Amino acid sequence: MSRWKCVCAYDGTDFAGWQTQPTRDAVQDKIEAALAKFLKIPVRIQGSGRTDAGVHAEGQVFHFDADWNHDPASLLAAFKVHLPDTILVKSAEEVSSEFHARYSATGKRYVYHIFLGQADPFCTRYALSIPYQLDPEAIREAGKLLIGTHDFSAFAADNGNDPETENPVKDFRRFEAELDGQQLMLTFEASGFMYKMVRSLVGALLRVGRGKLSQKAFVEILNSGVRSKDVVTAGPRGLFLKQVYYAE
Repeated sequence: MSRWKCVCAYDGTDFAGWQTQPTRDAVQDKIEAALAKFLKIPVRIQGSGRTDAGVHAEGQVFHFDADWNHDPASLLAAFKVHLPDTILVKSAEEVSSEFHARYSATGKRYVYHIFLGQADPFCTRYALSIPYQLDPEAIREAGKLLIGTHDFSAFAADNGNDPETENPVKDFRRFEAELDGQQLMLTFEASGFMYKMVRSLVGALLRVGRGKLSQKAFVEILNSGVRSKDVVTAGPRGLFLKQVYYAE
């Protein structure tokens, strides 16, 4: 059998996250159901990682093993026929059997969208509406303090107690806070992210932007390794998995 690496995008609003669910309403379930229809056999896919219910993706990566005797374009066409409009497999390529969508990844980039004010109906599925004043520059300066290698246990949803939680030490490579009109976009790039880590970082940074948490206190939380009441989990609808990185 051949191993296929695919990149997909999805609107996560109506799905129970990426990872397969007993109710069969996760993104993974829909892709596996599509594969079963045109390959005529059950196929398990392996994703680069989980996204929660309501979280979106533009560059989620998955792989699967199967006999496919046609070109990648035909594979994309088959997916298009059998997937809902809210999921698109953007690219497909045959790769070495040593490739693994999760374990071969060297980093990920997420972007969180914030709408300053009340978002219109065309944005509400894809951004967090903020009804109060924010200081984007305070957020930008605090976010830069994340760059480097740190233990991010303070921003893990389970505080590192889940046996399946990976090493909380991450190489944080990039943070940006870009304001475009009423849209504030926060970019996070690191060697990896723990469960709800990005949304927890956003929650704390929003408190910085509101003047309720100082930069000094923000860094103290990071260094403590202990989650505090100032670390809240921002909603899922503003979060996009933009890209998963692999070694050349």
